Amino acid sequence: MTDHRPTTTSHDSERSRATGTHRTPDRGSPRAIRRSMSLSEAAREFLRHPSPWMIAAVFVVAASTRVAIGDWQLTDALVPVVILAAFPLVEWIIHVTVLHWRPRHLGPLTIDSELARKHREHHVDPRDIPLIFIPPKSLLLTIVALVAIALLAFPRTALGLTFLLTITTLGLLYEWTHYLIHTDYKPKHALYRAIWRNHRHHHYKNEHYWFTVTTSGTADRLLGTAPDPATTPTSPTARNLHAG
Repeated sequence: MTDHRPTTTSHDSERSRATGTHRTPDRGSPRAIRRSMSLSEAAREFLRHPSPWMIAAVFVVAASTRVAIGDWQLTDALVPVVILAAFPLVEWIIHVTVLHWRPRHLGPLTIDSELARKHREHHVDPRDIPLIFIPPKSLLLTIVALVAIALLAFPRTALGLTFLLTITTLGLLYEWTHYLIHTDYKPKHALYRAIWRNHRHHHYKNEHYWFTVTTSGTADRLLGTAPDPATTPTSPTARNLHAG
């Protein structure tokens, strides 16, 4: 009798590993994301974690204070435009220099941030839900720094609050996009599919490329870290940063 069951080619297997759809269970925990998830289920899980609420709280306070102060000027429209234009590059720089920081030793002192440590753990198990989010301690320090910048680095308090509103909006977008990419919610639109594929390649194909998360690789193409996945070797250290 002829067996009509579909076979898996080596190309299909390679592609599934590169995009994280390979069915070999991840190492680790019962906290790993389920194998299928609707958008509403993803949203409910997203709201169970502290970082979205922390960022949203800053957004609400900044928005209400900004409206109360008024003093709307043309520069309030310019700030979001500049930040949006720079964001893909900033995201790339943070990913490369902060998240992929290689620990340094200065005598008995090890220089290694919580963000870098947690990001290495995230690469080990990209499906461990808590590791997808910005660590609360690091996020709190970042919020304090951003509030200080908003209040001290701008000529008008209102303009600083516009800056803070823009940053917190992008922060929420980053957390949601990064989280959703690591769930099994399947992309339904071309733009999100490109973003999803770009970041999956970073985790499951080669950690030395595809550093952008919320864009479809704009900064990667500009900075030469968006190679053709078909001709890019699969890295043996994608799940164990700096092991090589």
